[in-house]
Amino acid sequence: MDRQPTNDRPVDNRRHNSSNASTSGRQASRAQRRRRRLSAILCGCVASVATLGCEMAQKIPDGPHDTVMSYHDHSALKIEYPEVQDCATIQTAAAEAAVAPNTLQDPSALPAVEITLQDAIRTALGNSPVLRSIGGTIVTTPAAMSTVYDPSLAHASPQLGVEAALSAFDAQYTQALFWNKIDAPRNLNPAAFGGGGGVTNLFPSYTNQTLGTYTNEVSKRTATGATFALRSNVGYTRTDDPSRQSQLFPSAFTGFMEAEYRQPLMKGAGTTYNRIAGTSGIIGQYNGVLIARVNEDVALADFEAAVISMVSDVEQAYWELAASYRILEAVVKGRESALQTYQYQQVRLDVGAGRSDEEAQARSQYYEFEAQVQSALAGQSGLYQVEQRLRYLVGMPASDGTLLKPTTAPLDAKVVFDWESALGQALVRRVEVRRQKYNVKRRELELTAARLNRRPQADFIGTYRWTGMGDHLIGNSSGAPYNQNLFSSVTSGQYQQWGAGVEFTAPIGLRAASNAVAHANLNLRRDRALLNETELRISHDLSDAAREIDLTYQLVETNYNRYLADLRQVDVLRRRYEDGTDNINFLLQAQRRVVLSETEFYRSISNYNLAIRDFHREKGSLLAYSEIGLAEGGWCPGADRDAYELGRFLEPHCHPEDVCVPRPVSSGPFDPSATQGSGGMVGFSNEEMIDVGISSPGDFNETTVASPIEGEE
Repeated sequence: MDRQPTNDRPVDNRRHNSSNASTSGRQASRAQRRRRRLSAILCGCVASVATLGCEMAQKIPDGPHDTVMSYHDHSALKIEYPEVQDCATIQTAAAEAAVAPNTLQDPSALPAVEITLQDAIRTALGNSPVLRSIGGTIVTTPAAMSTVYDPSLAHASPQLGVEAALSAFDAQYTQALFWNKIDAPRNLNPAAFGGGGGVTNLFPSYTNQTLGTYTNEVSKRTATGATFALRSNVGYTRTDDPSRQSQLFPSAFTGFMEAEYRQPLMKGAGTTYNRIAGTSGIIGQYNGVLIARVNEDVALADFEAAVISMVSDVEQAYWELAASYRILEAVVKGRESALQTYQYQQVRLDVGAGRSDEEAQARSQYYEFEAQVQSALAGQSGLYQVEQRLRYLVGMPASDGTLLKPTTAPLDAKVVFDWESALGQALVRRVEVRRQKYNVKRRELELTAARLNRRPQADFIGTYRWTGMGDHLIGNSSGAPYNQNLFSSVTSGQYQQWGAGVEFTAPIGLRAASNAVAHANLNLRRDRALLNETELRISHDLSDAAREIDLTYQLVETNYNRYLADLRQVDVLRRRYEDGTDNINFLLQAQRRVVLSETEFYRSISNYNLAIRDFHREKGSLLAYSEIGLAEGGWCPGADRDAYELGRFLEPHCHPEDVCVPRPVSSGPFDPSATQGSGGMVGFSNEEMIDVGISSPGDFNETTVASPIEGEE
């Protein structure tokens, strides 16, 4: 029962409820404040303990496995030096044999090694597995350099080489052997087989089998796209199921031998398509034999261009070195002349007949020529620098205590080329034209394959099979119909099967194939445009080279006549100065001019020979001009024997015009070092005719032999 109040005054429930609510609110706020204070205290304790723990942890000594530095700080991040197999070569020996370079030594004190231009080119090509060039980037970008191994690499490429393309048509042999053990329960009702009610079930509710499969296959793809396959299949089955009572053998071998023939009728059919596209069957991928052949020819063209560039650089370094000797000689003569003038002026000053300002001018000019001698000897274009450049191209050490000295006399006679013949040869012989034509040929082949891909896939398939069965694989056969081995059963030919049919696949719309045709067509147009632009550029470059020949030859004549005039002026001014009738300033200026004119004369001779080289290079006959031939290396004896045996069975057709063969890739062999077919170049120097591949002097279109000296024949 509820407890009643003792007084008679009624109780106000609302006031009581409100007082209880206010009391409970105050209690809740006090509880929250207590919780906040408790949380703050706990956080402070945790922070203090953490700080104290860190300080205590720092005071704990390191254990035997504790290290201050990580393994990755001193070992894993360290730069290491590769360990490779070092081989002693001519190049490494030349690099290690270099001595201190020549700086300002007297060239006459160094032993001279005479070298001709032909010897320099021959040595450079013989000692250059890497085709060097002036200003090459072998140190920074070695992958961009051309080597003698590049054509072989293109041939041996496992993706793009001819052998790789031919390997797709090699016979393929596959073999597989698998064993399986099956031990699994079966979903069987014993009552359905007489079980239940105490009757024993003859068919247990499990399966226990041993299975084996052995397959052999030899397949071959032909150039027409057909595929031949000969395969055999042997299956072995052994079961412990009591139901085997219904089987002839408890363990049996079953198998067959099958021959299959698959011939594409539309897409992928024919030698043309398979020689271009290969066996990939992917639209847009062309890796057939003809494409690989073109890739090798492009690699050969790149190699030939690198050889031409190297020969051009060797000749340039050779003539620059010859000019450097002459320029140094001219500057030394100018220094000796300035020294004589300075000494003469000093003697006059000592006896009181000269002036100090004139003596200072003569001394200044002497030191000016001395600086020019030092620059001509060891400057950026000085003798030692140019000689070291030729040493690098030839493959010699940077310095070995000797000095190379050119002995081939520069050509100073006028050379005249037949323009029509030179232009025709340039458009045929230039390696850049031949390389671009191979690119155009590749695009033509790709367009042909792309058009053949715009056909549905329709394959004829034919199979013939010999089947059999036996208790044994081989042997233990009594000859009874129901007791023989599998091999005898199959080879007896008692059970034969065959099948034939056509498999047809066609994408609706042929979108991918049509897109490939458009892409191949655009590539062909692009490469044809590049070929046309290449021919146009070659004609312009050949025109510049022809103009440069005429210009440099005229400069040879002009600078030589200028040099003779300056010599006469120096003689006249020297006599006037010694007589006291003229100022020394005119003599000093004349001495500077004669050195400058002589230097320009020797430079113009070097430029003239380089202009002839440039014309041959633009004309595509630099290799023939330098008597350089390109040939494949020797074969191994086994390859020679195979080629000989194969060649015994090859005979030319009596009527080759009646033979239907695919369109050839090339028009026949081309030798870039062969002699030129028609005339074009004449020149005689030092009573020797320049060898430019002309068979006889009667082939010369024009002969002009002129002396660079004015007024002389």
